[in-house]
Amino acid sequence: MDYFAIATILIVLSAVFGYINVKFIKLPDTIGLMVITILFTLAVLALSYFDDTLLLKEKELISQIDFKTVLLDVMLSFLLFAGALHTNFQQLKIQRKPILIFATIGTLVSTFLVGVFVFYVLKLVNLEVDFIYCLLFGALISPTDPIAVLGILKKVGAPKNLETKIVGESLFNDGVGVVIFLTIYQIAQGGHDISALHIAELFFVEVIGGIALGFAIGWITYRLLKSIDDYDIEVIITIAAVMGGTLIAQHFHLSAPLAMVTAGLIVGNDTMRESSMSEITEQYVDKFWELIDILLNTILFVMIGMEILVLTFNSTYILAGFIIIPVLLVARYLSLLLPIKIYAKKLDFVPRTNLIMTWGGLRGGISIALALSLTEVMERDLFLVITYIVVVFSIIVQGLSVGKLIKRFAK
Repeated sequence: MDYFAIATILIVLSAVFGYINVKFIKLPDTIGLMVITILFTLAVLALSYFDDTLLLKEKELISQIDFKTVLLDVMLSFLLFAGALHTNFQQLKIQRKPILIFATIGTLVSTFLVGVFVFYVLKLVNLEVDFIYCLLFGALISPTDPIAVLGILKKVGAPKNLETKIVGESLFNDGVGVVIFLTIYQIAQGGHDISALHIAELFFVEVIGGIALGFAIGWITYRLLKSIDDYDIEVIITIAAVMGGTLIAQHFHLSAPLAMVTAGLIVGNDTMRESSMSEITEQYVDKFWELIDILLNTILFVMIGMEILVLTFNSTYILAGFIIIPVLLVARYLSLLLPIKIYAKKLDFVPRTNLIMTWGGLRGGISIALALSLTEVMERDLFLVITYIVVVFSIIVQGLSVGKLIKRFAK
């Protein structure tokens, strides 16, 4: 099956499932699409007991999609740029200190806490797993997914300062989380040959280099947009910025996600917009990136729903997954505690910010993509099942209820 056929099938399924959701189920798009796809896949599995033709076709489709590459190397840059482009820059600037701590120290603390908790939880269910692999799981599950978060928060109506914290953290901790994961991954593969200096260098180059590249791309894009007034070409320039920037970041081993977030924030900044885009250009740029955001989101969550076919159905793995859900929530709550205490009074946080950010920190496709990149030695089958259970719970249960939580405590 060629790439065009795979893309066509995914888009057709996204359109059909999206129509069913809008017409009948009426859930938020990301949640509805994933629920319908999971139900469709389960129905195909049930049908396979009588006729396995459809199941074999779906397995063939999934086997030919490299979820990790498609999401992390292609889709993520577009989605993060689109998300950053429509983020309130002024609020982000005001909330920059807690967001920075949430995205860096918070993610590191969460990685360690999850690693420790999961190590002992797995012992409880008679699964002996090396601590370094539990730490690796902590790294892949700790970042909140900006794709899932942005889709849900658009329909919630959260206070701006709270929305900025959740969105800002999810935009940046995604890039930081990937860097932490890759660092621990190298340690897990290389044993004691990896020095502390090498780890620090890898982290510095990926994070600081990615942000610096994003600034450069954002500034060049801004200057190009300012120098002409042709909305067609200006939209194409923004596409070139994302694709070219991602290619450069990958070539020099910098963080493409952080580069695209930074570039999107610069291009989307209200001050930059006013001086670089005419009204019609601004409308076209916004509408184009909204469409890209919606299209890629629909495809992504259909793919997440179909990934159930790659899971190893083991009752112990499933039990571990359900036990780990509350453990992750506790770890996230603790990782946010200190920065919220420090900045709560200075920045006038809404009541129960920690509770809302804990429950509103959704996990999504990024965690699944990273879990798929694990090797068999790193307990790939176990952590993939746990990750899938956590992501499904996060998006469906937390995603459907976070709005009620915000309305209760933040209004």
